[in-house]
Amino acid sequence: MAAQPTPADKFSFGLWTVGWTARDPFGEATREALDPVEAVNRLAELGAYGITFHDDDLIPFGSDDTAREQHISRFRKALEETGLVVPMVTTNLFTHPVFKDGGFTSNDRDVRRFALRKVLRNIDLAAELGAQTFVMWGGREGAEYDAAKDIRAALDRYREAVDLLAEYVIDRGYGLKFAIEPKPNEPRGDILLPTVGHALAFINELAHPELVGLNPEVGHEQMAGLNYMHGIAQALWAGKLFHLDLNGQRGIKYDQDLVFGHGDLLNSFALVDLLENGGPQGGPAYTGPRHFDYKPSRTEDYTGVWASAAANMRTYLLLKERAAAFRADPEVREALAASKVGELSTPTLNPGETYAELLADRSAFEELDVDAVAARGFGFVRLNQLAVEHLLGAR
Repeated sequence: MAAQPTPADKFSFGLWTVGWTARDPFGEATREALDPVEAVNRLAELGAYGITFHDDDLIPFGSDDTAREQHISRFRKALEETGLVVPMVTTNLFTHPVFKDGGFTSNDRDVRRFALRKVLRNIDLAAELGAQTFVMWGGREGAEYDAAKDIRAALDRYREAVDLLAEYVIDRGYGLKFAIEPKPNEPRGDILLPTVGHALAFINELAHPELVGLNPEVGHEQMAGLNYMHGIAQALWAGKLFHLDLNGQRGIKYDQDLVFGHGDLLNSFALVDLLENGGPQGGPAYTGPRHFDYKPSRTEDYTGVWASAAANMRTYLLLKERAAAFRADPEVREALAASKVGELSTPTLNPGETYAELLADRSAFEELDVDAVAARGFGFVRLNQLAVEHLLGAR
């Protein structure tokens, strides 16, 4: 039986998740707007650790300075009363029609300058509220028509924007880091930096790559047929997993934003196992917030919304329990050894060995019984079946 969530689990939710009124391109909203203060109070009651937001989630677009401060003050008071923290903040550069061709990469220079000012203002708020990460999802940074966007120039403008923001953070001494959130499509036909790999390559071209990492999302990877756990593993390998978004996705289609685990459950199990047990010495591979970026189904009233928020956390904790049992099972350890999973961590070359020694080693090529090696089985099916049985609670 999974433990009840507590702030120590570091579960966080976007204000835009529980606060989604369920309006979509084919139907009007099915729920009334949610007061951000109520969101803070209810998530704290459920055992969450943090809440995140876009600027427009908390402060309606176009608010004057007085109204802006009133919204911030109410929110800050709720945080202080509940102990909830704000680990991450992001900026909405996709809803208002001014961003219909993007923010940082719009063909219209006036829009690009407005987008930068909007983000700079929100960076100040993020620092004020103690956020550690600033996520950048470029949902409108893209195109539908190949002739409509000079992609090389767009990447130049993207880099120019991120470099300026990094410089601002350094000069202000904020300590914030940035996390790019890849997505292949929707709402644009094609979005720039569509995958973990694209984003990593882009980061290497920045003036301050040390300040910029990744915020991969389950649905964004799986809607393109990619393996989310593999993407997280590569981000960890590169030292660039600054944040992550958890939800559920069922196959290659639109971005569903289901409850975490309500999609590819086996991949979710592998992910939790990696996050909790994947360190070099068996410790946690990731210590940041377990952030849920999902949308409560538009079939639900607010009772269902809070039930779905709780379901995200409960599913994660259940998978964490199952992953711990999997790792502790002697038969699993034997199967891992038989599959040579641990052997992959042994360098292919001996200590100090160069290609000269490798070429001189006849046992590595000339004398190797290739047919005998090829005849060996790896036992991967058995290993995976053990994972399935632990996931199903059969062991």
